[in-house]
Amino acid sequence: MTERRSDRHIDLSFLSGPRSRWKEFKTVINIAREFIYGFRRLHFVGPCVTFFGSARFTEDHPYYETARDLARRVGRVGFTVMTGGGPGIMEAANRGARDVGARSVGCNIVLPQEQYANPYLDESLTFERFFVRKVLLVKYSICFVVMPGGAGTVDELFETITLIQTGKVKDFPILLYGRDYWAPTLAQIDRMVAEGTIGKEELRFVTVVDSIEEATTFLQEQLVAMWQRSQRREERPSWWFLEKRVKDTLPASAPV
Repeated sequence: MTERRSDRHIDLSFLSGPRSRWKEFKTVINIAREFIYGFRRLHFVGPCVTFFGSARFTEDHPYYETARDLARRVGRVGFTVMTGGGPGIMEAANRGARDVGARSVGCNIVLPQEQYANPYLDESLTFERFFVRKVLLVKYSICFVVMPGGAGTVDELFETITLIQTGKVKDFPILLYGRDYWAPTLAQIDRMVAEGTIGKEELRFVTVVDSIEEATTFLQEQLVAMWQRSQRREERPSWWFLEKRVKDTLPASAPV
């Protein structure tokens, strides 16, 4: 199910300072409506793995294919793939989910230059406000895959780190893909650790990888561990995570 809201009004006055009490009240009501809309639409999507990354990579870019491949591996075992719903890495991840018959969800955003939903979504939502969208991308996810991206991706990465670091969400794993691309960011984080503005132990949930194989190993170890904790049992799932499809979740024609 896709949705397009190109005719939505963008409230550019919201962050411009104090307004009349009536306008502020109406804004609060509209924000609440957005949250309720998101809660109702996403309540039954199941456990999600959320992919963050640039909207500007085209399908011939290596990062696009990497995101698509990782999403296939996540989707094969029954996890829902969630993204920001737009093009680039978001499209690649949703496309990978669609390749294997997994559920594909996108939380899009209304921009002055409209960002339309990509065509690989089973469930497509559109929001006016970034902070509402980001809350929902985190709320329904148990793991985050952060591919190379720009300012929006860095914002999503550090907000997620802050939420986990401060205990606002449980220690969900973050997979950061591309050591070379993220080297300047990692150097800044090392500087923060050296200056004492962040503790090294506080970053234990962030793992940097450089290949599909490394990413698969990380996801297997982390998500299986989370499954064990949620089920309060020691044994592994009956399937090998990311190595064998859950047959009941896929149509017979789904590609391997």
